[in-house]
Amino acid sequence: MLDAHLVVDRGAFRLDVPLTVAAGEVVALLGPNGAGKTTALRALAGLTRLAAGHVRLDGRDLSGTPPERRGIGVVFQDYLLFPHLSALDNVAFGPRRQGRSRSAARALAADWLDRVGLAEVAGRRPRALSGGQAQRVALARALAVAPRLLLLDEPLAALDARTRLDTRASLHRHLGGFAGGALLVTHDPLDALVLANRLVIVEDGRVVQEGGAAEVTARPRTDYVARLVGLNLFRGTGSGATVRVGELDFAVADRVTGDAFVAFAPAAVAVHVERPTGSPRNTWAATVEGVQRHGDNLRVQLAGPVAAAADVTPAAAAQLGLTPGRAVWAAVKATETRSYPA
Repeated sequence: MLDAHLVVDRGAFRLDVPLTVAAGEVVALLGPNGAGKTTALRALAGLTRLAAGHVRLDGRDLSGTPPERRGIGVVFQDYLLFPHLSALDNVAFGPRRQGRSRSAARALAADWLDRVGLAEVAGRRPRALSGGQAQRVALARALAVAPRLLLLDEPLAALDARTRLDTRASLHRHLGGFAGGALLVTHDPLDALVLANRLVIVEDGRVVQEGGAAEVTARPRTDYVARLVGLNLFRGTGSGATVRVGELDFAVADRVTGDAFVAFAPAAVAVHVERPTGSPRNTWAATVEGVQRHGDNLRVQLAGPVAAAADVTPAAAAQLGLTPGRAVWAAVKATETRSYPA
């Protein structure tokens, strides 16, 4: 449905990103701050000029087409609701611009507010809405123009944790019933994993990885993606059942040859005060660099021949005396590793 190649120059930064979105598909565009996510969204919406490339929607070339004629709905991060209009008239604004009569546009807007569960706030202005309500009004306004493509720029970023949880569930429900395609720009992996069918990871203006959630989380290809999905990731050279990373030879469960990645979860890293013996495992001397709370456990940052994270219980951390500067041994069983071609 959407076939785009977005090339945008902004000073020394160049965005060069191919994107496709199928009808009924939700694609999440993830990346660190400054990666080019919002620039890509603005280029699709016609708010930022392309230096090269193309945007085609349902086979129609949108080059030179103004934003209001593109058939694209946008939900901005700060929602951009008109402060002087009621929720009803905010939603009716787009249909009015499309040529509907005032009564028809307001009837359509009332229907959309009812769909998103906000019929009771139709007469309120934005300042009288909660964050979650404003987000749903913005979504209704975007959908009321019957777009073929829906763009969502960090739609949950401004919400508190509880409102975010409820609104994420509501957004998932509405996106599931949307016949067009949707592109979600976010830096939150949970939003992406809950809402999207496919992930596209952008760093420094380029796509570094894409695929389904299971594929991306199982085989990260950059440090950013590894941190995103909570894995330790190292690049080395495989020679069958081992991968050499710097000075270490990791025994791995999956045979691999040539340039390769090794990944394992922080929970797979055991920390000892003496070198462990017993079942075959990867071990190395390390130094505790930092300790911070991570859910119910503590995440220990380890320096050494490889920099890794380990998850331990508070009781284990106290027993082992895991404070910054403490010399320890780290161990990971080969069966806990994932290895794959780089």
